[in-house]
Amino acid sequence: MASTIDWSARLRRLDADDWASTLEGASGLPGPRANLDLVVAAARIAGASEIDALVRAGGEFATMCAAAAIGRDAGAPDSEKRARRLAQDPRWRVREGVVIGLQLWGDVDPAAMAELVAAWATAASPLVRRAAVAAICEPRLLRSSSAAARAVEICRQATDTLRALPTPGRRDPDVRTLRQCLGYAWSVAVAADPAPGLRAFHALSSDDPDVAWIIRENRRKKRLLSLEAVTPHQEQE
Repeated sequence: MASTIDWSARLRRLDADDWASTLEGASGLPGPRANLDLVVAAARIAGASEIDALVRAGGEFATMCAAAAIGRDAGAPDSEKRARRLAQDPRWRVREGVVIGLQLWGDVDPAAMAELVAAWATAASPLVRRAAVAAICEPRLLRSSSAAARAVEICRQATDTLRALPTPGRRDPDVRTLRQCLGYAWSVAVAADPAPGLRAFHALSSDDPDVAWIIRENRRKKRLLSLEAVTPHQEQE
C-alpha cells in the first residue's frame, strides 16, 4: 500500500479537477477502512483550488479529504468557519476529516490548535464539541503535562455541557454522538498524565445517568483499567 509520502508525490502531479476522481478511486471504500494515508497526504498539500474542487465534487471521501485540509488550516478565520460547518456534516467520515486536520495542525502549532478546540468545547453544536474532544484526545499530541491537562479540561467542559442538558435534549442523535466520543476520550486524556488525570476523572459525578455511562465506558478501556489497578481510587479523592 502506498505511504503518505507516495500519495503526496502522486497528488502533486495532478490538476485540481482530477483530485476528486483519484481520491475516490483509491479511497478503499466501500470497505471497513478508508485510506487514511491518502487523507493525510491530501490534507497536507491541498491548496485552495484543490479544496474547492473536492467540495464541489461532493463525494464522501473527497469531502473528507477537503475537510482534513480545511481543519489543518483552521488557524485562518475563514478556514475555521468552514471547519466548524464540516464538523456538523451528517456524514461521519467528513466529520472525522475535520478531526484529522485539526490534529495535523496540532502537530505543528499545538498551542493554537488547543486554543481553538477549547473554544469549540463549549459551542452550541454537540458535533462541534465532539470534534474538539476527538481532536485533542490524540496520544501523539499529549506528550507534555500541560497538553494532557488541556485535554482533561476539554473533556470536563464537554461533559459539563452534556450534564447541563435537560433529559429530552439528550435523545438528540448529535448529543449521543458527543456522549459516545466522551466514552473513550477521557481514558486517552487521563493516560497521558495519570495522577492529575485520575483526580479529574474520579471527580466526575455518577449521579447523572449519562455521566455514569461515560465513566463506565472509559473504565472498560485497557489504558484506564491498568492505571486504576495501580492507583487506588481513594488516593485520588
